[in-house]
Amino acid sequence: MADPGNVGTLLRCADAFGPSFVALSEGCADPTGPKALRASAGAIFRVPTGSFEEAPKPWIAMTARGGRPLSEVAVGPPATFVLGSEREGLPEALVTQCYLPVSIPMPGDAESLNVAVAGAIALYEAARRGRSNPETTPGG
Repeated sequence: MADPGNVGTLLRCADAFGPSFVALSEGCADPTGPKALRASAGAIFRVPTGSFEEAPKPWIAMTARGGRPLSEVAVGPPATFVLGSEREGLPEALVTQCYLPVSIPMPGDAESLNVAVAGAIALYEAARRGRSNPETTPGG
């Protein structure tokens, strides 16, 4: 994520929705920059961060389209939602390294969601479901 506001927002959401770890890949915006700090509302001091290579597996790829609907997939620790940049999304090579690609169904006309919004929805969904291990739910 190149936008520091999105990085800060995701840190804030990780803080809000339970014990989380935010892994940052090379080229990601600095989470300690002024815009990220403001957006994190102090979460940068409570949520552990580290490199992407340290992120717990399984990795769950968040894709704009074509993945299993998030509502049909039980997700939670230990797991990592993998989010790409807003313009390009995730590289296909990275998606194939993930446990499974998931998407957030959008019945409206919007082309996509802001990356921080998509991450927030995924974290909320994991918290709402009681943080079960990633697996497809029955009938999914």
